[in-house]
Amino acid sequence: MDSVKRLFDIPHYQLEKFPQEVALAGKINNQWKTYSTKEYIEAANAISRGLLKLGIQPGDKIAVISHNNRPEWNIMDIGVLQIGAVNVPVYPTISESDYKFIFNDSEVKLCFVSNDELFEKVNHIIGEVPSLTSIYSFLPVEGCKSWNEVLELGKDESGQSEVEALKDKVDPMDLATLIYTSGTTGLPKGVMLSHNNIVSNCKASIERLPTDHTAIGLSFLPVCHVFERMILYLYQITGVSIYFAESLETIKDNIVEVRPHVFTAVPRLLEKVYDGIVAGGMSAGGLKAKIFKWALELTQSYEYGKHPSFQRKLADKLVYSKVRDKLGGRIEAVASGSAALQPRLAQFFHAIGIPIYEGYGLTETSPVVSVNSNLNDGVRFGSVGYVINDVEVKIAEDGEICVKGPNVMMGYYNRPDITSEVIDSEGWFHTGDIGKLEDGFLRITDRKKEIFKTSGGKYIAPQVMENKFKESRFIEQLIVIGENEKHPAALIVPAFEFSMQWCKDNGIDVSSNDQLIENEKFIGQIRTEVNKYNQEFGGWEQVKKFELLPEEWSVETGELTPTLKLKRKIIMSKCESLVNKIYEKN
Repeated sequence: MDSVKRLFDIPHYQLEKFPQEVALAGKINNQWKTYSTKEYIEAANAISRGLLKLGIQPGDKIAVISHNNRPEWNIMDIGVLQIGAVNVPVYPTISESDYKFIFNDSEVKLCFVSNDELFEKVNHIIGEVPSLTSIYSFLPVEGCKSWNEVLELGKDESGQSEVEALKDKVDPMDLATLIYTSGTTGLPKGVMLSHNNIVSNCKASIERLPTDHTAIGLSFLPVCHVFERMILYLYQITGVSIYFAESLETIKDNIVEVRPHVFTAVPRLLEKVYDGIVAGGMSAGGLKAKIFKWALELTQSYEYGKHPSFQRKLADKLVYSKVRDKLGGRIEAVASGSAALQPRLAQFFHAIGIPIYEGYGLTETSPVVSVNSNLNDGVRFGSVGYVINDVEVKIAEDGEICVKGPNVMMGYYNRPDITSEVIDSEGWFHTGDIGKLEDGFLRITDRKKEIFKTSGGKYIAPQVMENKFKESRFIEQLIVIGENEKHPAALIVPAFEFSMQWCKDNGIDVSSNDQLIENEKFIGQIRTEVNKYNQEFGGWEQVKKFELLPEEWSVETGELTPTLKLKRKIIMSKCESLVNKIYEKN
């Protein structure tokens, strides 16, 4: 493991320790295209040689944008990094103005895209980005150069000595990647991560991954986000074969086909999987539905680490094992990140034999700070686990979580001013999250900037409330509002599929989202749900009024960040009339 100091050392370590017949696999025309560890390295070397022939120098920035994860992304990544250049991964869904800002701020020289849509998006601004000379595409796109041209340029292996010489010059503390975080306000910030930032995080996380070099991982979360990217390095360093899902829409089919041992997920996806399991179990009808309901209720009393009772063993044989089979039958771990996971969901999946390990981190911490794991009784539902090796956490006087360690970023690119605002003189990174440590387990309670006061001077922590209300199967999305107002209120996006079925089952005639949110019986049901979860909070915290919305918030429509966090100011602005209605303003 000592030989792994820079990110491009990882495939070579895999080749030495456990060479894989399938290191990377992606689907092309419904057929798996696979790369062995050796082929992966050879392709990355060809990219390096090709980039050098194109005039790329150490320190130059290369943007990579892909709608779906694919082997080409990882090959490009290693090819870029081992000549000392910098990989700038970009979200495919951000606005044109954000593309322009990121490309100019980082002075991107080349851009690699996955398809025609992204080519058009980037090509549209190329005239406004002086540094950008060429665009290449992984898939055939009319009018766009193919990434195969770069591979062809690097076909001649005689240039490999220059690649090796440049590799030797790359220091672990050198900049490896610039990851622009959109945040919930303002311009994107370029997080500078060194090779050592991410490598140290991978090494410290190895013990938390309960698989080995015989395992298969399925990848579908965006690799442009540091969570999935670090996990892919972690898979490689432990010899896990990586299969890339075709798209977010094909995840279920790909899980059945690949039968992975491990993958990552975000809470929203796990909520949808849970809803699908429940809907499927209850739709069986008759005795089967009764048995399923009994087994479902049994999960609510599950305690981690306790020896299974006779009832649980029976439920496992009759119900849980069948659910696992529908999800490939081999899942040993699912890492959940990016947002808060409802404790009842973690409890449910553990109870049925699909361990969900929730963790916590930020782009600025490369990313993992803490994570639940199967080590040393290391799971607490509702927590984000205990802190990984070589990383320190302290809770400031105001409750803010501060992090120190080799995983903390180099700073924000071109922004020493805001870097000094978040990294203090002692090297502590101030996360902006509020939390507490209990028996070594970290719990996140809110975002520092999102806590607000009512006009009565009472503090409200909206995230805590939002996560609780979203436990309702009727509620898909929710934002708690009420800053400087008399009381908290909420804007609610119903879980439309479940709600429509509920209406049908209860003889309520609605055929559209608009009709649903205006139906008095349905509004009454949401009121019942709100009142139920209000009981968890003090009188000053309880949601007194709410309004329903007919469409989900999304990245594309601007209400969510690429990591699915609420953009509160934008939502408040778009829903100004509803907010005024709640608080009876003109």
